[in-house]
Amino acid sequence: MIKIPANLPNDINVELLYSYFPKGTCKVRFKGLHKRNAYSDIIDIEEADENSMVINIGRDSLYNALPEFMFHPIDRYNELPPLEEKERFAQEYEMQEKEKESAYRLFAPIDTLLLQLRISVRERLLQYYENDKVIIDLIADTLSPSQQENRFIRQVLPFIPSCKHIRGNKTLITFMLRKILREDNLSVTLHHDEQEFTDDDPRYDYTLGANLGSCYVGNTFGQKVTTYDIHYWSDDECNANFLSYLDEIEELRHFIQDYFMSLDEILSFNIWCDATPLRLNDDIVYNYLNYNTNI
Repeated sequence: MIKIPANLPNDINVELLYSYFPKGTCKVRFKGLHKRNAYSDIIDIEEADENSMVINIGRDSLYNALPEFMFHPIDRYNELPPLEEKERFAQEYEMQEKEKESAYRLFAPIDTLLLQLRISVRERLLQYYENDKVIIDLIADTLSPSQQENRFIRQVLPFIPSCKHIRGNKTLITFMLRKILREDNLSVTLHHDEQEFTDDDPRYDYTLGANLGSCYVGNTFGQKVTTYDIHYWSDDECNANFLSYLDEIEELRHFIQDYFMSLDEILSFNIWCDATPLRLNDDIVYNYLNYNTNI
């Protein structure tokens, strides 16, 4: 019996989800709500039988791309009898919905074939550039020597050819960071913070016709910041080289910001740990409170 996934993120599209299930277990139904496939692509998932499920997606079918008069009368609601207007309108509307359902069923095999072609192309492209060092070097050709030596960034490089699909997708970015940082026993949690920023040199005056040197409306503004809480680092790193370890994570943050975050978003790492008991005399082990105090 197939298990229907629950609590799916809003920014997962059907091509990504479809590839995780055995062939023949997923059916797709087009709802024709919008043409985007980056956000709210999957409306819901319902059970078809014990061994298959139906994924309702909010994409246009071929029916939505063709002229309406091919499927429905254009003047359907023009000449309704005044005395029976409500009843006839309801009848015509119901008839039009049945025509739409028939049109969706007519184009369903072609819509499904086109979707399978997109999935096939995606899988072949992944096989082609997943470990292709030439393509990675072409895309990430501006890396500084310190970035090239950064162990975290080196683990991100195989994702560079897919940065077009990952950019701005919080779910995929979170999965990528968890995969990279898990090898160092670092757990990652995503949340959004509203932070206040200050513009030291505001450009716009608060009145019309005033001089540039006069007062302004204000130079502070609020903006949402994508924050990843990184909890617990390896005890082997909490030594004299710990600050350089933090520099590597900060360099990773800038790299993720440049290649994978959308233009209007700011990425922040909040590094914290459960503080160990403080000892009065400790000549061997260095204890760090958070990450900036050495006792």
